[in-house]
Amino acid sequence: MVPFGTCDHHEEALLNFLAMNNSAPLHIAIIPDGNRRWARERKFHPWKGHERAIENFRSLTEWCRKNLQGGVLTVWCFSTENWKRDPEEVSHLMRLLEQYLKKEQEGFLREKTRFLHSGRTDRIPASLGQALRQTQEATAGQKDFTLHLAVDYGGKDEVIRATERLKGAPVSEENIRSHLDHPELPDIDLVVRTSGEQRTSNFCLWQSTYAEWTFVPKFFPDFTAEDLARAVEDFRSRSRRFGG
Repeated sequence: MVPFGTCDHHEEALLNFLAMNNSAPLHIAIIPDGNRRWARERKFHPWKGHERAIENFRSLTEWCRKNLQGGVLTVWCFSTENWKRDPEEVSHLMRLLEQYLKKEQEGFLREKTRFLHSGRTDRIPASLGQALRQTQEATAGQKDFTLHLAVDYGGKDEVIRATERLKGAPVSEENIRSHLDHPELPDIDLVVRTSGEQRTSNFCLWQSTYAEWTFVPKFFPDFTAEDLARAVEDFRSRSRRFGG
């Protein structure tokens, strides 16, 4: 396998091959780590890394839309633990997400992309919560591709909220799953984490039970569609046994 970030004359052929291959994963999830370190290396404010990351959303979503017909891309934008960060940085990130949703909604409809949000809405700014709801409602009828953003999301928190929704119903795997934020989504096939960190960090604990993981040394602002294509290529070479 060619190392991540290496550009050669086979790159275009690889992307074309993956675009025609139906064995690409149905559900890809990305933990976009390293935005702040990317900014720090360049002596920028931390939110400059988040701004660059938002631009990455567009190219990665476009690649997935073209190569994962009917598939899902999940991106973890803000965790339940990220509230510990500097309030100014958090405020900038919340505004960036709101601006992104308002700017992209028309494109989602044009490209037949369904938008979904997982996570809490009681702690984020009301305007962002409204943008998340409006975008989700506006794109509800789209079926070609799903973009799923996790905002104020934690795996443990989601399971706790799901069990609270049971309201006395029997505790079973089926019942808990049916009360997750989006039980209609398939389980995650491939999780890609950038920046070289190799930990799960409370991400989609239920949905990633049998996911394959790929850890990429690049910071997320430098992570490209070509890098994602290589992660998919590596995923396709693995043998999945699901505990069997």
